[in-house]
Amino acid sequence: MQAFDSLSPVPDILSTLQTILASSQVILSADLNTPYSKFPNTDHSTIELKDRSISALITERQQQLDATFHQISALETVMICLKTLQTQLLEKTDKITQSMNLHKGLLSPLWRLPNEVLPLIFVHCLPTHHHMWPTSRLAPMLLTKICRRWREVATNMPRLWCRLHLQEAEGRDWQRIAFCYSSWLERSRGFQLSLSLKSFQGRLTNIQSLLQPYINQISSLSILVFRQVPELMMTDLLALKELAVTISYLDAIPAIAPSISRQRLSLRSLKLRGMVFNLHYLSYLDSVWAHLTNVEIAMDQPNAVIHLLRLCPNLSSFMIHAVFMHTGIQDVEPFTHTKLQSLHVDNSNSGLTNNLSRLFDALSLPKLRVFEARYIRTWPHEELKAFLVRSNCPLTSLDIGYGVTTTDEQRAEYVAIIPSLEVIVDPMSRDHFV
Repeated sequence: MQAFDSLSPVPDILSTLQTILASSQVILSADLNTPYSKFPNTDHSTIELKDRSISALITERQQQLDATFHQISALETVMICLKTLQTQLLEKTDKITQSMNLHKGLLSPLWRLPNEVLPLIFVHCLPTHHHMWPTSRLAPMLLTKICRRWREVATNMPRLWCRLHLQEAEGRDWQRIAFCYSSWLERSRGFQLSLSLKSFQGRLTNIQSLLQPYINQISSLSILVFRQVPELMMTDLLALKELAVTISYLDAIPAIAPSISRQRLSLRSLKLRGMVFNLHYLSYLDSVWAHLTNVEIAMDQPNAVIHLLRLCPNLSSFMIHAVFMHTGIQDVEPFTHTKLQSLHVDNSNSGLTNNLSRLFDALSLPKLRVFEARYIRTWPHEELKAFLVRSNCPLTSLDIGYGVTTTDEQRAEYVAIIPSLEVIVDPMSRDHFV
């Protein structure tokens, strides 16, 4: 019988299988009955069957058994080869399908688009709501995996590589991910960068070292840290215009203030999350406020809000998380801000609505165009009407969002004050405080 392995060609396997089938047929057709089969317990040790002894019969049976085992072993080998062949054929069908789909795709007009058009399409493939991870499952990395032409176009488009999320790591984990980060940043080729940094240990040492060659490209920076408060950046970020810092740490403000203050000349947008500011803490950033046009901050008193608005004469957009405390009634001096166009208020400490009403009573915003409200249990309707009349502002949008309940009559009164006003109501807002 021919010897072969699992990689033998199909004709060899078939030839061997035919030999096994022929031999097996002989074995299966052999007659095993003898006159003694009917009386297996009779002593016939001295009797012979014709010219053959019983001993010779036993020898013949042993030979038949050996032949049967041999055929079984050979058949098992062939079955293994057939199973391997089946696996190879299934794998081949996948490759054939991939090749067919590839060549079908070549008939698509997409492959005939000039290189000048592809960048316009690639830009719209990028996520718009967050910074990007270096993963091959999403653009822009995914675009480099399609074909050589797309890879060349994508890697030569700095705009695709200007947003990145980086996370601090240690040891081999950092070495591996740092290579991906470096390759990504090199493709930005001097364009301004928007970066998001995260550290669970409160350290950004490795990230700072990695970013050193790109310091003057960073125009937008978001930092999220836990536990310890880091030194945000050792070097001035001369191009930095937008900074967002999220630190859930009670004493974070004095620690981060020096790093933020060094960016005061270029910084225009500052978002401080996880920290609650009072009048004292605002003073740590006195050199920064005057240059800002956009601020997001949590504050503990209405008078602190007014004070901050005085410190920010160029502010056009203001998001305030009103964490107003029970510290007694404090006077809130009237104030008019002449440049603020967008105001977002959410009252996290929703039980202290009186403090929010006092803020509306004191404030006038003659340039206000957009007002958004969230999480306000008792809506200060009368105070808001007086605020709109007093401000005489060109308000175009009043967005009453989740956690705010107003009536149709109240909203009609706002439109009566400003006929061009569009009132937007979150359909879930009515049920939030039921």
